[in-house]
Amino acid sequence: MNRLDEQYQSLLLRVLTEGVSKDDRTGTGTRSVFGEQIKHDMSEGFPILTTKKVAFKTMVTELKWFLKGDTNIKYLVDNNCNIWNGDAFNNYKSNGGKIDNQADFIDKIKGFPQDSHFVSKHGELGPIYGAGWRRWKTQEGTIDQIAELVKGLKENPESRRHLVSAWNAGELDQMYLPPCHYSFQCYVADGKLSLMYHTRSQDLPLGTPFNISSYGLLLLLLCRETGYKPGELISTMGDVHIYNNQVEGAKEQLDRQAYELPEVVISNLDLLAGEFDVELVGYEHHPAIKMPLSN
Repeated sequence: MNRLDEQYQSLLLRVLTEGVSKDDRTGTGTRSVFGEQIKHDMSEGFPILTTKKVAFKTMVTELKWFLKGDTNIKYLVDNNCNIWNGDAFNNYKSNGGKIDNQADFIDKIKGFPQDSHFVSKHGELGPIYGAGWRRWKTQEGTIDQIAELVKGLKENPESRRHLVSAWNAGELDQMYLPPCHYSFQCYVADGKLSLMYHTRSQDLPLGTPFNISSYGLLLLLLCRETGYKPGELISTMGDVHIYNNQVEGAKEQLDRQAYELPEVVISNLDLLAGEFDVELVGYEHHPAIKMPLSN
């Protein structure tokens, strides 16, 4: 039984029917609720929605980017992951950039011959997720939170401090966008590893499906690294919203019946290098639903 799509569709319906109208920084406007949770037992299959196609390969590339500690979009665009393009271009324009077309800007980021100065300056988004996960700055140096997490899970599984944060309050003003999924915590019991992640802001039609699958994959990677069996994935969400220009797409998804969840096969894992191979097996899904992304 696919309880994941069921919970997700219930949340879509709740936001559509009970959400309050709110303005937002993009000027688009939303319907919003606060304080929601989705729980998924990993033994029931890989957590990816089936009521619409989720861009699995794009999600995998972004997760590798996070794990590498990278904060420049060059790696993403070189691997055909374009979800951060709008943010980088907006950042470039807000800092006086002369290129007026986003496509031309991205071509310059990934073009050959490479303008390394342009890429290092304008492809950079500041100390966002990857920086927080892998090189949190202190007066004494940097902290690799992922390495510390793995070490702690192996050596002290009973600890209540298996927590990774991307919310570095002292560096928020240097980030183009403060983290939406700002922390996650791991928990070991009965030989199983569970993971709960926290978000301050959830674009329910576009961001939430990505986050669920990304943290589900991260949980499986951590299990492979530490030897635990997968337990539960818990998504804890603050402001959960549907943008006003996404309403019709959300309603379309509500009318779809879910398929059974697929499985994944992971190989060649080098977690701290942000490298692994992964195959999604048996993913049956409805077509993608095109909806605007509000940057």
